Amino acid sequence: MLRISKLTDYATVLMAALARHQHQCVAASQLADQTRLEVPTVAKVLKTLGRSGLVSSIRGVNGGYRLNATVEEISVADIVRAMEGPIALTECGLEAGLCSHETNCHLRGNWQRIGMAVEEALERLSLADLIRPSSPRIAIRTDTLARADSPSN
Repeated sequence: MLRISKLTDYATVLMAALARHQHQCVAASQLADQTRLEVPTVAKVLKTLGRSGLVSSIRGVNGGYRLNATVEEISVADIVRAMEGPIALTECGLEAGLCSHETNCHLRGNWQRIGMAVEEALERLSLADLIRPSSPRIAIRTDTLARADSPSN
């Protein structure tokens, strides 16, 4: 199973919350209330997102956090990279020499292709897409399942 960390999950939740307040500063405590996350966790995630340039922090009485780009310009890949670093599914997908089995493995190129496909999919999904109501899942075609279950001739 492929998984992102809890902090990356929280980062997407917080970015979506900020997206609903576009061009406004929102206090970390207000974001914590809205997302039902603990204030220290919110502060930690926002600090990381700030270092990556996705959000800005504004000090003062009316301060808080705000997005540095429009919701259409920020991709899910940007959020994942801010929290996790480069997107790769395996060690060899990052750079040569990280995996001790690399010299005996002939799948490196394929893992890199798979990783690039995942990254491209995350790039195509914007923060604007995340804050839209989700559409119902596409139903699996039953004729495909029937063919898969039938004995071959």
